[in-house]
Amino acid sequence: MKRTRVRRLHVEGSGSGNMTSSITSSSHGTEFDLIQVNGTWRRQTGPCQAKEGKSSDAKIYENKSDQGVSWTVVSPIVFTYRVIQSKDLLDPRNDTLLWGHLGDEELKGAMSSCKPPKRFIVIDKIVHELYGSKVSRYFDDRGVIYKILPLPTTEENKSMELVTKILEEVHQFGIDRRSEPLIALGGGVCLDVVGLAASLYRRRTPYIRVPTTLLSYVDASVGAKTGVNFAGGKNKLGSYVPPVATFLDSSFFQTLPLRQISNGLAEMLKMALMKHRGLFELLEVNGRKMLHAKLQPSETCSGSEQEDSAAASMRIAIETMLEELAPNLWEDDLDRLVDFGHLISPELEMRVLPALLHGEAVNIDMAFMVYVAHQKGLLETDEKERIIQCMLGLELPVWHQDCSLALVQKSFRERLKHSAGSLRMPLPTGLGRAEIFHDMIEDDVICQAFQKWTEELSTLGNN
Repeated sequence: MKRTRVRRLHVEGSGSGNMTSSITSSSHGTEFDLIQVNGTWRRQTGPCQAKEGKSSDAKIYENKSDQGVSWTVVSPIVFTYRVIQSKDLLDPRNDTLLWGHLGDEELKGAMSSCKPPKRFIVIDKIVHELYGSKVSRYFDDRGVIYKILPLPTTEENKSMELVTKILEEVHQFGIDRRSEPLIALGGGVCLDVVGLAASLYRRRTPYIRVPTTLLSYVDASVGAKTGVNFAGGKNKLGSYVPPVATFLDSSFFQTLPLRQISNGLAEMLKMALMKHRGLFELLEVNGRKMLHAKLQPSETCSGSEQEDSAAASMRIAIETMLEELAPNLWEDDLDRLVDFGHLISPELEMRVLPALLHGEAVNIDMAFMVYVAHQKGLLETDEKERIIQCMLGLELPVWHQDCSLALVQKSFRERLKHSAGSLRMPLPTGLGRAEIFHDMIEDDVICQAFQKWTEELSTLGNN
């Protein structure tokens, strides 16, 4: 058996932040450490003197007052998940899909087990038509007890009904919530829905993401967010629970329409504009060729420039995304560069659904924000023009008739409401660098930027 891994990234994220230090400095109560001996946890003050047992990073702070006793619990939460590039993921000789989520010691234990492995796979309906037989052959050849659940995972039906359907099927099938992870195989909607189902089933069941679209490959698959649409809003219900692993195989892109490739390139361009000039230049120079080659390696010339550009672009996009996500998995810090392109696009995308794909809506948002940045004097004219030309080269829409000034202003008001009263608007300040602006942008700047954006780009149409 082969366990092909081109690139393996271990990501750790903590949800506790600096809570311990802030409580310690502001509290006059008693601090307790927690020690476990013979299966029983006990609290104790002062340095740990126990020669046996194990200690926890969690702490309990106790305060006494005339009203009674209060306790504050600080329990750091750490998730570790793997992001693994793998060629020929569905080749039965490649054991990544079955065992790639395990570390070496865990793998030894799993391989020595007498019972056959068991897997529940949720697969997008279209992906199932293309790859379902390969998925079945993989698990048949590996002697796995499995069930494949094809579902129409589209933005229109991204709902709790789909989550409930998965949960009912999982419950009927029966899994060990510790050692038998769910597998999501599809685009971003599939990954989000299965992730939410896994986070709910027995309060948290491990799951694996296998993205089959470029957008989910570089964006949805490498973070912790899950979600479904609710009450007309995008991803209004969800959780922050990362997968135990994400397996990346770019060969799935071969069966995608070019529009879906462009859709994913928008999220790559987002990271380029925010923090990596080199990635922007790769997309600017080679983006159209990569698009039409569907980011596949050249068959005629191994190691060609096109192959290197595609591999480098995807790698940089993932690395820069992980740099931003890993320290802030739970979004405790609302200042997020990765929100670029996501201030207006949620409202626009849901309003015209299903006319725009997610990346297309994001790119229209980014195009307008480029004009805002230019109007504020953050971007030079030639930088603005280079960015727009790059977008067009990637065959992405840069304007839409339904993205009205009223929709822009409504989106800003919603942003203020849900971001602790601060706009927190990421804007490019050059090619590959950005800043986050907290104050509301002046109305005249927004209006002038909108007018110029419409005058210069509306003639290009909606697509």
